[in-house]
Parts: sequence; C-alpha cells; structure tokens
Amino acid sequence: MKLFLSILFISITVLSGAQNDSIFYPKLSDAAISLTKDKVSYDPSYFSIPYPNGDVPAGKGVCTDVIIRAYRKLGIDLQKEVHEDMKANFSKYPNNWGLKRPDTNIDHRRVPNLMTYFSRFGTTLSKSNEANDYKPGDIVCWNLGGGTTHIGLVINKKSSDNKRYLIVHNIGAGQVMEDCLFSFKIIGHYKYAQ
Repeated sequence: MKLFLSILFISITVLSGAQNDSIFYPKLSDAAISLTKDKVSYDPSYFSIPYPNGDVPAGKGVCTDVIIRAYRKLGIDLQKEVHEDMKANFSKYPNNWGLKRPDTNIDHRRVPNLMTYFSRFGTTLSKSNEANDYKPGDIVCWNLGGGTTHIGLVINKKSSDNKRYLIVHNIGAGQVMEDCLFSFKIIGHYKYAQ
C-alpha cells in the first residue's frame, strides 16, 4: 500500500509539473508578444534602477530586457533571481566586465549572466539546426560576432513558410517579432520556469 501511494504521489507530481509547463510556456510566449506593442528604442546605457523589480525606463531597452519583461509579466523577477545567485556564487558567473561584486542595476541585463543563470536553474536544451527543436517559451542565445551576444524568446507564431517559430527580441529596432532563429550562430538554448 505504501508503495502504491508513493507511486501515485510521484505520478501526480510529474503530471502536475507537465500541466503547469503546458500553461506556463504559452503564457510566456503571449507575454513576449504583448511586448511588441510597446514602443521601445534600443538603448544599452547603464541605468540605476530600483531593486527588486527594477526596470529601465519604459521606452528603452535591449535584448535582455525583452526576456526580463516577459518573465516579469508572469511574476518572475530575474533581476532579483540573478542577483541572489550571483551574490552567493559570484565565481560561477563570467568575469567579462572586471567586477568585484554583483551589481543589481546591470547583471541581469547581460546575456552571458542570463545564460549562466538559465543553465544553473533551467533546462539546457540542444543547440541544433532543426527548427522542430525550438518551441514557444524557449530562450535562444546567439553569438553575433566580435564578442557580441544576443538573446530572444521563441513565440507561438510561425514564419511565413510555416517552418519555424518566430522570435521576440530587440536587436536595434525595438521589441519585435521576427523570423531570425537561424540568422546567427546559436550558442544557448534553454527553458526556464520558476
């Protein structure tokens, strides 16, 4: 009887997690799509912002702000989450900027830091050249060359040829929906739900 109850509990827990995922990722996709309605200028400036739940001015942003804002619409504050992990595990994060300690104003707005965070607390997925491997709610990171990285979110709208899901990102033209999954070299592919 104890074995049966244990198996039943595990089955319910697994099914509950799968059901939550089937609700969470479509909501994340919708949150990203809703961001494309906001007029945002690409602005990589350093901003002093409140903590937690701080954001750069509404009409400004970069690629990471798309991810941060989409998750925030679902009640997840990546500024806080990344900061808390960096505070406890600073050496596990890239030292690309010569910092000696975390900075709540900018750390979550850097692609390599988000990649580290998602690889630590999310699911790292394959970096394939197969469009079917990329699903709505996935986070994709690219190398644009010259040491420049980029990040975007896969949404539930398809390309005009119906072969790929579109991406919501900000690469200079604001928060937009584009068919750009394979436009750059993919260096990261994640799923993350808190």
